[in-house]
Amino acid sequence: MAQNLRAVAARCIYAVVDKGRSLADELPSQLSKIAEKDKGLLQELCYGVLRHLPELEHDVRDFIKKPLTGKQRVGHFLMLVGIYQVKYTRVPDHAAFNETVSACKPLKCEHLKGVINGVLRNFQRQQTNASHVTNNSKNIADAIVYNHPSWFIKKIQTAYPEQWQALLAANMQRPPMWLRVNQRHHSVEQYIALLTAADIEHQRLDESSGAIQLTHAVDVNKLPGFQLGWVSIQDAAAQQAAGLLNCQAGDNVLDCCAAPGGKTCHILEQCPDIKAMTAIDIEASRLTRVEENLNRLNLSAQVIAGNAATPQQWWNGELFDRILLDAPCSGTGVIRRHPDIKWLRKAQDIEALTALQQEILKNIWSLLKPGGTLLYATCSVLPEENSEQVQRFVNETPDAKHVAISENSTDIGWQILPNMAAMDGFYYAKIVKTTA
Repeated sequence: MAQNLRAVAARCIYAVVDKGRSLADELPSQLSKIAEKDKGLLQELCYGVLRHLPELEHDVRDFIKKPLTGKQRVGHFLMLVGIYQVKYTRVPDHAAFNETVSACKPLKCEHLKGVINGVLRNFQRQQTNASHVTNNSKNIADAIVYNHPSWFIKKIQTAYPEQWQALLAANMQRPPMWLRVNQRHHSVEQYIALLTAADIEHQRLDESSGAIQLTHAVDVNKLPGFQLGWVSIQDAAAQQAAGLLNCQAGDNVLDCCAAPGGKTCHILEQCPDIKAMTAIDIEASRLTRVEENLNRLNLSAQVIAGNAATPQQWWNGELFDRILLDAPCSGTGVIRRHPDIKWLRKAQDIEALTALQQEILKNIWSLLKPGGTLLYATCSVLPEENSEQVQRFVNETPDAKHVAISENSTDIGWQILPNMAAMDGFYYAKIVKTTA
């Protein structure tokens, strides 16, 4: 039996914020509990509340004398769901109020009905006299104004003093849907013609790229030839990896931390005559997605569950010509796609991540042939994971040479910021192993 979707949303948000579960892990299991017609609204509520969490909690704080704790805590997130509907959705206020209050029963907090109803109605009345939180609010903390944790705002202000507000604003936007054309089947121009014939609005990133941005997201099954492997879903920033790695015929290639396999498949699409592709990931469960993508696209690779930090446990001893290291990172470049990152990631995580990246870089480097290329990649915007990490590695590794890939040849790597040409935040650096 389908459940009250506000109750399901509150449980899902509670699991993320208080229990530290990823939204990508939690939401699929919750979607099965509600009617098909309500699934879009459930996703809207979960993503929306997590995007605007500090702001919504500030709104609630104005109308409740004592914070809800313990077993009542899920009621707190139900109030956030209710206020989000009033502020940011087209759900009529009366429907939002009734359904939100009704959710108290399946959440086993019926004693909170009066409190939650009072908070929602007081907020509604306040709306006529006080606008939403804005960037002009002088007496409100930045975390509430910008809907990001304070530690992250400070890091972004330091790293990007001229762009920090624009970067935070980009993180609050809904991400576009990007397509990668499999040019073994169609040219980009041919596939664009198929999209036009299917009345799917789109635009191309640039003439040199196969990346196509859809004006509105669509179900993948509506994309011409999706099940036949003609096209894949992949952000334009992630699509840069294959071109930068620039594999050649006969190359032995390693994709480290490969799941879910988008870059693995793109490399094979672009250069089908490489000698071999090895794709590893530490999480065996995530390799199922790699296999699914390879099968749909009719591609082949050796897929191995292995730790990039300890290659001796899985490496067969044959050196690689090209290595893509999509390093474990903070994920701070893809917050617009995964707003839960803001609340799951902590300031102290960054030091541990940079130490892990250093360890992987050092150990994977020994698998690269002299004259070979390693492409270091992250979906982070933090310099300590990106340019500082690569600079340190090059300084400490005698046979490592950084090769400029950005327009500014003095840059260490290429930092793509969120919403730069509508792309995700991403970082790339090309490092070549010298032969001397």
